[in-house]
Amino acid sequence: MDRYRNDYQDVCVYCHTPASTSTPGMQPEWNRTMKPTSYFTYDRLGTSSLTQTVSQPGANSLACLSCHDGQTAVDSVIYMPGVDRYQLSQATVQDNAFLDTWNHASGMDATVHLGLNVVGCLVCHSSGAGVLGAGAADFTAAVIGTDLRNDHPVGVVYPIINGWGTDFKKPLALPGVTPFFDVNGNGTIDKVDIRLYASDGTVQVECGSCHDPHGVESEGPGSVFKPTFLRAVNTNSALCLTCHDK
Repeated sequence: MDRYRNDYQDVCVYCHTPASTSTPGMQPEWNRTMKPTSYFTYDRLGTSSLTQTVSQPGANSLACLSCHDGQTAVDSVIYMPGVDRYQLSQATVQDNAFLDTWNHASGMDATVHLGLNVVGCLVCHSSGAGVLGAGAADFTAAVIGTDLRNDHPVGVVYPIINGWGTDFKKPLALPGVTPFFDVNGNGTIDKVDIRLYASDGTVQVECGSCHDPHGVESEGPGSVFKPTFLRAVNTNSALCLTCHDK
């Protein structure tokens, strides 16, 4: 697929760089282009079942959306591997001329830089791609776009009133740690634990509450990554019932 994205030959560089590019509130050493965007959030549905305040996605979710909203190419980075291969203006505006300077020694250089959208990756990576998609993995589940109204709300405040007698379970609160749900009961926050994120004096549900971008493996011999990088398997709504008391 080298025609459609740069193969930087380094799996980490698509999101992170050891150079200091992070902006306040963003993920550590973030290396991706992030276009200023206003998202259509869940509260715009006008549903009466939503009782909590919803804001624009927080920093944790924005990091995820820098790929999954489909606005920039999957290879749109600020720092490329190598010496002095960076462009700070690339942080908010994808510059294809900059991306085209990458020289891929082991294959064809990219001539088109595609994002996760219907005119990009999904041309081949979707169930309706026909002969173009022969043998291509279906990426449809990964394409969120800028309309978040058909997904679990992010940037939503977790109810302050929770626990017994409410619709929401009480998270574990430890000194210096944002509240989380201790799924494995070991008293510390782990990859498998559903967690909340601090934002503007509140604790909120974000993408990383339920998903780990680096993947979480199931336990036991022959373990595999849990579907869509979920922190917990959702069989019989087990993931949902970590927070919701229904």
